[in-house]
Amino acid sequence: MEVDIFDEIQRLRQAGRKAALATIVQIRGSVPSFQSAKMLIREDGSTMGSVGGGCVEAEVWTAAQDVLREEKARVMSFDLTDESMAESGLICGGKVEIFVEPILPTPKMVIFGAGHIATQVSKIATIAGFRTTIVDNRPVYANAERFPEAESIYSESFEEAFEKIVPTDNTYLIIVTRGHQEDQNVLRWAVQTDARYIGMIGSKRKIRSIADQLESEGISRERLERVYMPIGLDIGAVLPKRSRLRSSRKSSMCGARGSSILLAKSSFKRLTLKKHVHPEGLPTWASGPAHGIKARFARDACQSRHPDVDRQHDGNHG
Repeated sequence: MEVDIFDEIQRLRQAGRKAALATIVQIRGSVPSFQSAKMLIREDGSTMGSVGGGCVEAEVWTAAQDVLREEKARVMSFDLTDESMAESGLICGGKVEIFVEPILPTPKMVIFGAGHIATQVSKIATIAGFRTTIVDNRPVYANAERFPEAESIYSESFEEAFEKIVPTDNTYLIIVTRGHQEDQNVLRWAVQTDARYIGMIGSKRKIRSIADQLESEGISRERLERVYMPIGLDIGAVLPKRSRLRSSRKSSMCGARGSSILLAKSSFKRLTLKKHVHPEGLPTWASGPAHGIKARFARDACQSRHPDVDRQHDGNHG
């Protein structure tokens, strides 16, 4: 039985594989195919379907390799009236535009910690299209009753979970355990994986302390600078439901190529603060570490706290 191209796309995404989909979006004149014709180019170079064959298809296949690598779509235009096309056997005399887009695996989010924040992050991450996994060493917290949407739950020790979980460039790691020591242990493991995104909750004091400790153990600063600390976007969140929003929004933004990341990811570096004037008259602060990564956020007009006061407090958050 012939496999439908959309069924194959679904199979690839669920298997964690990438692909590129080429679709004819416009035809003018005579061309060796039809509008909406599709060709799927898998990660291993194999194809399914056709957009006309010949040198057009060869060029689309080559472009698909760039689309897969960059994860950015592109539009290709071919003029089949051109003499060079005639030399290769395509003498149809028409013009065709082909849209080549990346097909990415369903993203996975592994949440370390099963407390109040984790329950909210897991829910909104699932709504946003992530497949979530929960890890905590407390079965009374890490269970299907509290996380009915989770694809899998590990309720043994964190170390045992480390041996079973293999992060890829399609994996997002969220560190919100019940205490600083657990956060540090998870981060020590996380920075040595191929995860696409790593975020850890915490105050500036905690972040500096953990970063200094891991550096003293021989973990490079370059690896630590991959981590978004504190996790999320600054929306003035205090309650768990708002904290879930900041965490999930940041993870989603990092998953989209070309998105504007608003918060510096190496907050354990020295920060400098400058005051600016918001167009509507509200005080706005720009913050960035010494090496120049900028962070921007507008303060809530109702807030009286200084922006340099940590929004993610020390203490248990699991």
